[in-house]
Amino acid sequence: MCGRFVQKSPIETLQQNFNIRTTDSDIIPNYNVAPTQEILTIVKYDNENELEKFHWGLVPFWAKDVSIGSRMINARAETVSQKPSFRNAFKKRRCLIPADGFYEWKGEKGKKQPYYVFALSGKPFAFAGLWESWTDKESDEESVYKSATQLRL
Repeated sequence: MCGRFVQKSPIETLQQNFNIRTTDSDIIPNYNVAPTQEILTIVKYDNENELEKFHWGLVPFWAKDVSIGSRMINARAETVSQKPSFRNAFKKRRCLIPADGFYEWKGEKGKKQPYYVFALSGKPFAFAGLWESWTDKESDEESVYKSATQLRL
């Protein structure tokens, strides 16, 4: 799947297109979302869609630190249920990652050019995703790091 994507739709558009009931997230348009950056994610709680901010790149609950997330931006659909990094999230924590488009690169090594892929309607779409919560067990702070990854079909 993609290594960079765009999130720019206003909250009202996301609420209409994805039936989002609640959000505590503000939207800062990002035309080049990179791994480990904050992304908007749609999660279902008590049968309602909520918009939350997560970090792009899944950090399993058992990880020693969050740096593993930069390498876990996509999960392969054919192996997601067997891989220890994704297995728990696949069973229990699924989400949608709204996007307005994504970049694919074509060409020879060293001369690749990005192509922007988007819906002709101009409406946002969503990647299937998985999410996790991670807490630093060695810190006295109780902060939770939420992360998500795209499910690559």
